[in-house]
This record gives sequence, C-alpha cells and structure tokens, in this order.
Amino acid sequence: MSEVITKDVQRRAGLAARNALDAESYQRFSKIICENLLADSSFSRSGVILSYQPLGKEADTGLFNAHALHLGKQLAFPICHGDGLMTAAAPYAPEDLEVGIYGIKAPLEERSRIIRPEEIDLVIVPCVAFDGKSRARIGRGAGYYDRYLPLCENAVSIAIAFEVQGLDGACCDAWDIPVDAIITEVKRY
Repeated sequence: MSEVITKDVQRRAGLAARNALDAESYQRFSKIICENLLADSSFSRSGVILSYQPLGKEADTGLFNAHALHLGKQLAFPICHGDGLMTAAAPYAPEDLEVGIYGIKAPLEERSRIIRPEEIDLVIVPCVAFDGKSRARIGRGAGYYDRYLPLCENAVSIAIAFEVQGLDGACCDAWDIPVDAIITEVKRY
C-alpha cells in the first residue's frame, strides 16, 4: 500500500531532497539562487528587505544579504516568538544577531530597528518544498510566514529553494499563503 500524500509527506520529501545535495552543489546552487534574486526587478525596486538566515541546508542567502547591505538596502531578519508570530528587525551591526528560537540566527531585538510589515518592499521566504505552477510553498510547519505575509501589504514575496524541492501539486490548507514568485537555481516561477 502506498503512502497517502499529505503536507507532512511532501515536507519530508522536500527536506530529504535538499539534504541529499552534496556540499559543492549546495554552495553552487545557493550562489546561483542569490544571483537570480539580485537580478530580479523586485530587488532593484526594493528599499526595505526581509530576508532570512539559513538553517541547515536552506538555500544560503549570505551572498544576497551582503550585496543588499553593500547597496544600502535596509535588511531585516525575522525574530520568531513562541506564540507563532514574528517581527522583522534590522540589526544595527552584524554582531547584533544570536541563535534564537528553533536554532535560527536572529537579530537581538534591543539592538535592532523594528520594521513594520507595511514598510517592507521585498520578503525572501525560506521553503522546504514548492509547487512552481501554483506558487505554493511548504515551510517547516509553524505558520510564521503564513501569518506574517498578509501584513506585508506593499511587499513582493519570493520563496527560494533548490529545484530538487519542487513538487507537482503541493498540499495546501486554507491558511497557506502563496508567494508572488519562487526562484531556484534553474528558473523563476
């Protein structure tokens, strides 16, 4: 008997596919994804960006983040709160980050500028699995981005992932928020 396809099954498949990437491919694909993001018109039009610090083998945003700062963009990262809500905060200095909830590097709230959701022009969204056709993404399952994205009324949301994390039809719940685009090392959906 085959396994019923659920969001949890798709999440596990996306994680397994991502984790199976060898170190060289992971670094090369992450670099290409960052270059694709930097070339996207949404980036050139943005002034305030909510990005993320990678956890495990999430696409590494380091090149993207460094280039955004170099160009004078306001760069914020999420602070996840235990109640399922998150705040965007722009650290005043690189050392104003620490490992927070879930083991994710996050800004120290008292050493950061809190960014209101409506100030954000571009949100870079981490992703465990995705469906390029519907622009549906599957995250880690806590719903932080599904709660936060609707508050970012002026922002373009772009999920980034490796092509191997793609699905043909993502399982979605009523509260799942599709992103405006998905960028991989192969293409923009």
